Amino acid sequence: MIFLKAFLVGGLLCVVAQLLMDLTSYKITPAHILVGFVAGGALLSALGLYQPLVNFAGAGATVPLTGFGHLLAQGAMEGVRQKGALGAFTGGVAATAAGITAAVVFGYLAALLFRPRG
Repeated sequence: MIFLKAFLVGGLLCVVAQLLMDLTSYKITPAHILVGFVAGGALLSALGLYQPLVNFAGAGATVPLTGFGHLLAQGAMEGVRQKGALGAFTGGVAATAAGITAAVVFGYLAALLFRPRG
């Protein structure tokens, strides 16, 4: 059942992004979606509304861009609790460091292993 929940929630987030790009008169680009979803995830997390979605859908809520915003906000809030005001700047980076590192390493490995067709 957890797979179905993850699929439905993650898919719904993707549908929202696609609809925003397709149906708006001002064409919203993927860059707008990226910034909006990260900021939206952080805002919902700060308001305490995103964690219940994570508890319900698991990876369906943590893997999309909104999950990255949620993780940044949670890290910043934890950093403030531990280190005061300076933790607001360092907490988010510390919380997301593993994911960012994995993305860079796997992206580099993919670039080494595969050649683009031109």
